[in-house]
Amino acid sequence: MFSTSKFFRKPSSGGASSSIVVSNSTSPYIYAFPWASGTGFGTKYANPSVLPSSAAYAGPSVAFSSSAVAIAFFGASPYINVYPWTSSTGFGTKYANPSPVIGGVAIGPRFNPAENVIAIGIDSSPYISAYLWSAGFGTKYANPSTLPTGYGVEAAFNSAGTAIAVAHGTSPYISTYPWSTGFGTKYANPSTLPTGTGNGVAFSPAGNVIAIAHQTSPYITAYPWSAGFGTKYANPATLPASNGTAVNFSPSGSAIAVSHTFSPAIRVYAWSSGSGFGTLYTGPSPTISSDSYSAAFNAAGTDICIGIATSPFGVAAHPWSDATGFGTKYAAPVGLNTGATAGIRFSP
Repeated sequence: MFSTSKFFRKPSSGGASSSIVVSNSTSPYIYAFPWASGTGFGTKYANPSVLPSSAAYAGPSVAFSSSAVAIAFFGASPYINVYPWTSSTGFGTKYANPSPVIGGVAIGPRFNPAENVIAIGIDSSPYISAYLWSAGFGTKYANPSTLPTGYGVEAAFNSAGTAIAVAHGTSPYISTYPWSTGFGTKYANPSTLPTGTGNGVAFSPAGNVIAIAHQTSPYITAYPWSAGFGTKYANPATLPASNGTAVNFSPSGSAIAVSHTFSPAIRVYAWSSGSGFGTLYTGPSPTISSDSYSAAFNAAGTDICIGIATSPFGVAAHPWSDATGFGTKYAAPVGLNTGATAGIRFSP
């Protein structure tokens, strides 16, 4: 296990500046940079005073709220650190650990849209845990009455905050629940299941589609969503090259990105909720010649960043347009140690 995670997010004012956080397989394991669309990476923020105790899991290991950043890691309890965050000062003093602590390796944390819940995929039963959140961990919610069937990887909330999904390691590979004051009764499985371990899950910005990146061909599966799964969309005409590792929609909902193992490491497709996968965009230049465990759009939809998980490691960030695709690659960040990069996000 290792991980690197980056997060892109626009500020609440809706501009194209933000921050990007990267989890990496070498100490200090979490890296943060200012981000400005059109310019790229700024000067690295100072490390947090309390570092994660190890690298993160290879996958969606970092999450942002508007005022906090979380990193999940696998070395030792508490398996997750959460810090106050501002774009002006970076990391604040680490919040107290959750109580009860997470009982296994944390993998994919996510805040709900209202930012009053944090949910975490974990590698042992109950496979997903959720806590109240308000400038720190609050009371743990009761576990869902029907647990996921295997190790939880990534949690995701729909945009209304009324449903929660977790991608996990054994069939049906995806479990979804209503969400209000906690987990509701599990929704029925999709009639056509994903074909392998769920590594990433995302709802579309409109909340009417759910997509799962997974380990077996076709590597990406998507369904209409309306308080339950609709009929599976047709597979994309050109599949990802191998194991799908993460999935994200562009903020407009008109493009969907899938990171995967094997070159070219990233596929981005036009997307329509009416017709599903559309034309495959031309890949980034230069082509990424190794594996990726993450790809994310910034919240303004003007940039995309891909984590590079095997040699030559690092990140590849590009301007992005839903109309034209990838632009000319930004310069690499200064201060990111050589090591595997997995998750990526932009700050809000």
